[in-house]
Amino acid sequence: MRDAAPGEMSQEAGCIEPQLCPRLLVQEDAAMLRERCCRPVAGAGTEPLPVAAVPLLSASREKSVSRSELISSRGAQLAARRPKPSRLGAILAGSAAALAAAAAYNVYRARRAERDHPPSGRFVTVDGVRLHYLEEGDGLPVVLLHGNVVTAEDFVLSGVFERLARGHRVISIDRPGYGYSDRPQGSVWTAAAQAGLLRKALDRLAVERPVVVGHSWGTLVALELALAQPDAVRGLVLLSGYYKPTVRADVPLAAPAAVPVVGDLLRYTVSPLVGRALLPLTLKGMFAPLEVPARFQREFPRDFPTRPGQIRAEAQDAVTMTPGVVGMAERARDLRLPITIVAGMEDLVVGHHGHAEWFHDQLPGSTLHLVPGAGHMVHHAAPDQVVEAIAAIPAQSPLAAE
Repeated sequence: MRDAAPGEMSQEAGCIEPQLCPRLLVQEDAAMLRERCCRPVAGAGTEPLPVAAVPLLSASREKSVSRSELISSRGAQLAARRPKPSRLGAILAGSAAALAAAAAYNVYRARRAERDHPPSGRFVTVDGVRLHYLEEGDGLPVVLLHGNVVTAEDFVLSGVFERLARGHRVISIDRPGYGYSDRPQGSVWTAAAQAGLLRKALDRLAVERPVVVGHSWGTLVALELALAQPDAVRGLVLLSGYYKPTVRADVPLAAPAAVPVVGDLLRYTVSPLVGRALLPLTLKGMFAPLEVPARFQREFPRDFPTRPGQIRAEAQDAVTMTPGVVGMAERARDLRLPITIVAGMEDLVVGHHGHAEWFHDQLPGSTLHLVPGAGHMVHHAAPDQVVEAIAAIPAQSPLAAE
C-alpha cells in the first residue's frame, strides 16, 4: 500500500483526518501528523491514536505558534470567507442616507419659514380642525377664499383685502392645509368637504349671509358653499375659476404626492426640493403676461408652498379638481343669487374661453367681466375692478332690502 502524499491523510493508511485531531489547530506536514496522531498497526502501517493519547505540541512548537496567532489566523480565514457587501446594498444604503438628509433639511426649512413668517391672524377650531383666518373692518361681510400655492394673505398682497375693509367686514381664510390651517389625514378634502368645514367656521364667527369670493381652486369651495346652503350666501364673485372637466398636464405631476405612504415619502424628501426649484417658473406662469408684483416678490413666504403639509394639500386639491366640477354647471343653474365671473383674458393657467365664458353661458343671469392684459392672478392685475364687482353684489341680491 502506498504512503500518503505530503499534506494528505488517508484513512487507508490508518490515520485520522487532520480536523479530527483536537490537539492540532493548524495544518502540519504529513510526517508530523503521522508521528503525533498515528501509531503503527500490524499489516496496515498506522492507526489513529485515541484522542487522549495524542501528545501535545512540543514546547518549542507551541512557542512558535502562539494562541493569539492561531486565533488571528482563524479570524483571517473567516473574514476571507465572509461575503462582501453587494453593490446594490451599498446603493440602497446611500439612497436611504440621502433621503434622510433631505427630510431633515426640508423639515428645517419649513420650521424656519414659519418662524420667520408667524401667523398674522386668529384661529377658530371646528370639528377638531384649527383654521387660521384674517379679519378686518365692519359692515356687510365678505369671505375670501384663495387658490393653490398661496394662502389667505394673497388677498392682502393684492390690495383687495385692504380696499374691502374700508366698508365691509372682511374675512380671508387659510383653506385646510394651507398657511396655518390644519388638514387632518384620513379625510378626502374635496371642495364640498372644505365648504362644509368653512360653513361651520363662519357660523362660529357669527358671519351671516356673506358675499363669498373665490379665486382659482377657491371658486369650487365658494360654489359648494352656495349649493349647500343658498340662503346663507348673499352672492358669489368667482375669479379665474375652473368650471369644466378637462385633461390637465399638472395633475399627473401632482398626483404622486397625494398617494398615501408613497406621497408621505415624497413630500418630505424629493417634492420640496423640486418645488423650490420650479417655484419661480410657477409664479411667472400665474402672473403672466405681467411681471410678478414687487410687493408679492418681497412679502410672499416662498418656503410655504413647499412645506410637506402644504404639498399634500396642493396635491390632493389638484387630483380632486377635475372630478369636483363634473356636473357643477347643472347644479349651479338652480342658484337664485347674484353670480359674477371675472377672468383675465391672458390667463395661461385656465383659459377664459373654455371656462369663464362657457360657465357664464351655462348660468342665465350671471355677470361676466373679462380683464384685458390680465393673467390668472386677476385680483393683482385689477384689484379695483374686483372690489367694484364685490361691492355691487348686495344691490343685485333678491334680499337686498334686508
